[in-house]
Amino acid sequence: MNTINEKMSKYRWTIVGMLFMATTINYLDRQVLSLTWKDFIAPEFHWTDSDYGTITSLFSLFYAISLVLAGRFIDWLDTKKGFHWAIGIWSVGAVLHAFCGIATSGILTGNWFVGFAEARHIIEGVEDVARVLNVSVVLFIFARLVLAIGEAGNFPAAIKTTAEYFPKKDRAYATSIFNAGATVGALAAPITIPLIAKHWGWESAFIVIGALGFLWMIWWQIGYHKPEHHPRVNGSELAYINQDHDADEAASEAKRLAAGKRISFRKCLRYKQTWAFAFGKFMTDGVWWFYLFWTPAYLSSVYGLESSDPKAQLGLFVLYAITLLSIIGGWLPTYFVEKQGMHPYAGRMKSMLIFAFFPLLAVVAQPLGHFSYWFPIVIIGIAGAAHQAWSANIFSTVGDMFPKAAIATITGIGGLAGGLGSVVINKGSGVLFDFARETEMSFFGFKGVESGYFIIFCICAIAYLIGWVVMKALVPKYKPITDLT
Repeated sequence: MNTINEKMSKYRWTIVGMLFMATTINYLDRQVLSLTWKDFIAPEFHWTDSDYGTITSLFSLFYAISLVLAGRFIDWLDTKKGFHWAIGIWSVGAVLHAFCGIATSGILTGNWFVGFAEARHIIEGVEDVARVLNVSVVLFIFARLVLAIGEAGNFPAAIKTTAEYFPKKDRAYATSIFNAGATVGALAAPITIPLIAKHWGWESAFIVIGALGFLWMIWWQIGYHKPEHHPRVNGSELAYINQDHDADEAASEAKRLAAGKRISFRKCLRYKQTWAFAFGKFMTDGVWWFYLFWTPAYLSSVYGLESSDPKAQLGLFVLYAITLLSIIGGWLPTYFVEKQGMHPYAGRMKSMLIFAFFPLLAVVAQPLGHFSYWFPIVIIGIAGAAHQAWSANIFSTVGDMFPKAAIATITGIGGLAGGLGSVVINKGSGVLFDFARETEMSFFGFKGVESGYFIIFCICAIAYLIGWVVMKALVPKYKPITDLT
């Protein structure tokens, strides 16, 4: 291709738009249950909080384990087919939730070929409430399993796509944009899903939101090709994308493809770079999920603001809106590279160190909360924005150090570590809060459940600095992996 005086095309940003929409749909699909179970599903199936807790905890476990398998799957099928299958599977899983009522009716009474309303009527007539509860919980767990398996493919595939379409200095910025889909999904879900469930039934919420994934699959099938084969990527843009193309990596990749070899999962674990990424994810992913899962409960337990209270809804909206500032975090490494001449990896680590200091504000969230609940809302929003900025950069370190053929696998390994960290902090938080409430525990002047939240806020505050220090100790300088064959 002749690139002389050729105006650069910008199709790579369309690709980011696709990834952004996929991530938004990903978060919408996983939130339908959390926004419908209490008011719509629990009365029908006689669920308790414990039953819902069982379903959600198993989803987290399924998702964490599936991330490793999904990474291998994406690297094996490659980006286009792998992402296509991932969103197809999770969309099927999302829609499957809608038919759990009909399946419950069929298993209990033999009435399979009925509509949603008729299934609800049949279930109401079943006298054995325990069987209704147990059968429905098992069916929803199965639907969540399918959803988790598919959703686990989103980030490995998206990070791999970003590495294909962006030079190293721009990958964190691109990642921060598509990763903002998580926040947009969190903002859109409360104002759409309950309305659909209220007017057309909870089953319709799963079907409507799940159908968005099938529409995205059409867009992806038509709009994605490798940049070197895409008709809408001209020579200038391709040269820009490949500006830091490593000759050794290219030779290694060509050799691997010619030999038909797959990258060994065991060999990936031999490198300090893998463990640096995994430790960073383990220390910080749980913080994000803690804020996501426990902030509504925090407002209720400490300030008496129920989730249906307009003040709580406004507070949560403002919190997630603040996290959109994380897009700046993706731009910062590009600034360091272009304006200060830093290496992309060095610029990324410097950016992550800066973002690691913002969560320290969480230490004063509870003390300032005695003046107004808006202080912890704003502080948690800032900490959430810092996390998403950190997340965009830590994901991009994989593309900095590993060949493209291994990116999804390494991302999956880190995702598993992050999932395990999430299980630890969320389960530990629940146990601590119950203990603090029951024993009226005192800590640094706080009493009862407030003391429990203060302790967890302090842990969340220092997690990023600990993660950064260990990552820097494991990989002090940029050292790419070129021998994964």
